[in-house]
Amino acid sequence: IHPLAMVIGSVTLGDQVFVAPAASVRGDEGQHIHIGNQSNVQDGVVVHGLETFEGDHELPENEVEVDGKKYSVFIGDRVSLAHQSQVHGPAKVGDDTFVGMQALVFQTEIGDHVRIGSDTMLVAPVTVGDGAYTAAGSVITEDVPAGAIGVGRAKQRNVLGWVLRKRPGSKSAKAAGGE
Repeated sequence: IHPLAMVIGSVTLGDQVFVAPAASVRGDEGQHIHIGNQSNVQDGVVVHGLETFEGDHELPENEVEVDGKKYSVFIGDRVSLAHQSQVHGPAKVGDDTFVGMQALVFQTEIGDHVRIGSDTMLVAPVTVGDGAYTAAGSVITEDVPAGAIGVGRAKQRNVLGWVLRKRPGSKSAKAAGGE
């Protein structure tokens, strides 16, 4: 654990886990957070969960279950959480999985050997099957079956002349050849 990282509350880190500068692993609201062996939590990553108790009343909708145990967030073995990604429970990330830079994982279960592309948003609740991929920049709103690639992004559209019409006289318009 780097001195500039924060790991607080009910958190278990497996063997040979790396937690980088500015990473935050917060097990301070309810059920436990588990990060498996040989996993890495890179710079700026946030791992956190929803409250799993209200008073003495358990909130099972805010938990995941693995091998009969309940967790707010469960990260498997040999998982890489790339820079500035966020895993917010309830969430489960399977073994040998990569979560790309600035990806958002919330109320999601991800299988083993999965690749989540950079800047992917998994819009809850979603399941990503074993061996699946998501394309970078996707917004995933439906389950991704095992071995599939989920692509959820709109086709780019360039509106020519927009700056000159909508921002006349601006520095951008002048740079684009307008007055």
